[in-house]
Amino acid sequence: MEVRSLARVLAPAKINLTLEILGRREDGYHALRSIMVPIALADELVFEPAERFAFACAPPSLSQENLVTRAFARIGRDDAPVSVTLRKRVPVGAGLGGGSSDAASVLRAAMSGAFGDPGARDWIADARALGSDVPFFLAGGPALVEGTGERVTALGHAPPWWVVLLVPDVHVATAAAYAALAASRTSSPVPTRPRSGSATLRCGEALQRGDYGAVLAAMTNDFEPVVRTAYPAVDATLRALDDSGAPGRAMLSGSGGACFALFATEDHARAFAARLRAPDGSAVHVVPFATSAAWVDPAESGPSRSAARCDVPA
Repeated sequence: MEVRSLARVLAPAKINLTLEILGRREDGYHALRSIMVPIALADELVFEPAERFAFACAPPSLSQENLVTRAFARIGRDDAPVSVTLRKRVPVGAGLGGGSSDAASVLRAAMSGAFGDPGARDWIADARALGSDVPFFLAGGPALVEGTGERVTALGHAPPWWVVLLVPDVHVATAAAYAALAASRTSSPVPTRPRSGSATLRCGEALQRGDYGAVLAAMTNDFEPVVRTAYPAVDATLRALDDSGAPGRAMLSGSGGACFALFATEDHARAFAARLRAPDGSAVHVVPFATSAAWVDPAESGPSRSAARCDVPA
């Protein structure tokens, strides 16, 4: 099996501009509807030829049960003569999809032939098997995500907008967030939310038009009330963003705990970050929406122009 000399891959985080949880299906999974956008805060994976498969992660504490090794196993390449180094920059347990993006980057590299002849595979099935967010990261840009994450509709190029991301020092377990949301709905019926009136579809259409105001007006996240109740640090994070004048209102990404404010320009984002009074222990990232040129080419052996903008410090 031939392995390319050196491949450097960026695995971007994502934010959810909308996240509607529509109800629990008969198979036990929850149906959802969401607009997801990749942002230029990224993990880095480096693939190098080696005598045998090896995996290292920085920090080492994240090496066990890592989605990178699971992705190699899924596609039958966990015995490939390749050394894989993962440098984590996307916060874990923050609703930013870092692990899913790492897995998708392995699939992208394999699809390109980085680990030998890719053969004929159902790569989307592989992505679905690895996690509900993994198919999104194969889309290469903003997308409407439905079903349990397997139905992904690409929305074209992302507008040149910026995000101020505020990440509290708390790990929000997705399963616990779903349980809390289900408990909160026991006294009232689950909202049906027909597609014709969906905030998510309005947001997706506005994003395609580059209509910043309409995107702000449509943003929503069903997890926000229960997560900010269960996690005071998340509540404090959202309050800090709102009190500093976040446009529209501050948003939770995924099931949290990362929160963000959306800006149409870099100058406005940086000015906001400069006056933001972040709670103790939280991290601030000022980053643009990611463009596919920054991260979809697994054969890139050096940093691209866009990649240099990943994880811009506040």
